[in-house]
Amino acid sequence: MRLGLFAFCVALGYLVLVPLYRLQELAFEDGASGYERAWSTRGIGKTLATTVMLALGSLLIALVLGVLLAWAATRLPPKLRLMRVLPIFPIIVPSVASVTGWAFLFSPRPGYLNALMRNLPWWNHLDEGPVDVYTLPWIIILTGFGLTSFVYMFVNSGFQNIGAELIEAGHVSGSRGLGVFFKVILPLLRPTIVYGGGVALLLGLGQFTGPLLLGRNTGVTVLTTQMYFKISTSPVDYGAAAAIGSPLLLFGVAVVIFQKVILGDQARFVTHAGKSSFRSDTRPSKLAVVAISLYSFVAMVLPIGALVIVALSPFWSADIEWGRLSLENFREVLGSPNMTEAITNSVLVSLLAVAIAIPIGFVAANLILRGRKYKVMRTFVDFLVSMPLGIPAVVFGVGFLLAYTQEPIFLYATRWVILLVYITVVLPFTTRMQLAGMIALGDSYLEASRVSGASALKTNIKIVLPLMRSSIAGAAALMFVLLTHEFAASLLVRSPSTNVMGTVLFDYYTNGSYPTVAAIALIMTGVTTIGVTAAVMMGGTKALEGL
Repeated sequence: MRLGLFAFCVALGYLVLVPLYRLQELAFEDGASGYERAWSTRGIGKTLATTVMLALGSLLIALVLGVLLAWAATRLPPKLRLMRVLPIFPIIVPSVASVTGWAFLFSPRPGYLNALMRNLPWWNHLDEGPVDVYTLPWIIILTGFGLTSFVYMFVNSGFQNIGAELIEAGHVSGSRGLGVFFKVILPLLRPTIVYGGGVALLLGLGQFTGPLLLGRNTGVTVLTTQMYFKISTSPVDYGAAAAIGSPLLLFGVAVVIFQKVILGDQARFVTHAGKSSFRSDTRPSKLAVVAISLYSFVAMVLPIGALVIVALSPFWSADIEWGRLSLENFREVLGSPNMTEAITNSVLVSLLAVAIAIPIGFVAANLILRGRKYKVMRTFVDFLVSMPLGIPAVVFGVGFLLAYTQEPIFLYATRWVILLVYITVVLPFTTRMQLAGMIALGDSYLEASRVSGASALKTNIKIVLPLMRSSIAGAAALMFVLLTHEFAASLLVRSPSTNVMGTVLFDYYTNGSYPTVAAIALIMTGVTTIGVTAAVMMGGTKALEGL
């Protein structure tokens, strides 16, 4: 048993740590010349400041909206409780598709909403605008809007874990309404908000898609895009790229350690609060229905609607020619061997990564929760599976590119390198979601099985796995969503023969083929939706709650 766990730790350590070690090895070569070249790059100070502003600004927006939406979800009328999942649905739309949709809406001259707003008295004198989606403030706003769903998931789960007796105690003590919210509920949500805020901060620091697609032509650069430029333009400078990623790497590790020390109680991942779960003390609110509906409309319907119009049009223009709408762009995309191969790559590699990550996460979660006899390995695995959440996918992408384009393991231009990146990226999600299911399950079933004489393997196969069906299906759905959306790391490790949907979309975007881009974005969204639907069918409706 100990030997098997040791081999598991070694394999996991190699997967996560070797690419990061390779990054630093290159950065420190020749007397740390990579750092010297990186930090002498023109405008690097502004890039660093932009990265911080993007992270903090988007974090503030996501925290405010996420907490308000979670609070609104508790005020929904009983017949509309299913609306609680609506703020989660924007995650199903790939970030690259969502960003592209916002560009179609708010591009200064041809953007659809800009064109409509120029008909209003306040802006009818303008030839373009009034919104410019390619500027830093709007990149921050759209990033924060996109991160809201992640914060909502954490905070909404925190609400469900607040016992009703605590709310009643607040009322007995004389507090009402907002007083209970600020004096009882908000302090109890503090660990959830801190953890969810930490995740949002890390995702904000590692943002790549928005700054690359929207900021590239207006000089808005962040550390992740600078890394990409260093290895995608001539002369290629891997050492400088590695050095530019170091602040993100160090900050990510620091946040992971902080979370382990300050919020180390694994019970924060529980999603079932039992009979005494939270219930709102006030009457259902129509305003809550309006708030959740409005967010869902803006976050999903608007960008997808823009994508649909552009995908059906022969070209992108502020003036929509309704009579010329057709499915020609979809026929062109689906008839392209390059695109069909990219779809195949995305689906196959994503499914294989999910199939491999599920058992890895199951073993890791078991070790973290019940491996008290293996304290060192338990701590090591807990740290390893958390690191990919704290380190941007771009950093891992560069690390994998450097680690697997040389001996002893040469995987470049194969699907295997994308598979390894994908498995690494989803380690936190497969582990944490299965860990939550195990905690909620408790130990009584395991103890009963052991008393009856069943082995640990038989107990896991016949007792634990069936009871965790919803948790595993939810983990599979979330991982499939994330992997079919994956863009940053894939863009760095791809080759001409190993494209995925996101990288092909980027190629068409840079070439200005916008109707084709819109069609690909909708196909990506459709593939993701099919995957989530299949997971819900296998795991039941509770699997969707895990998203």
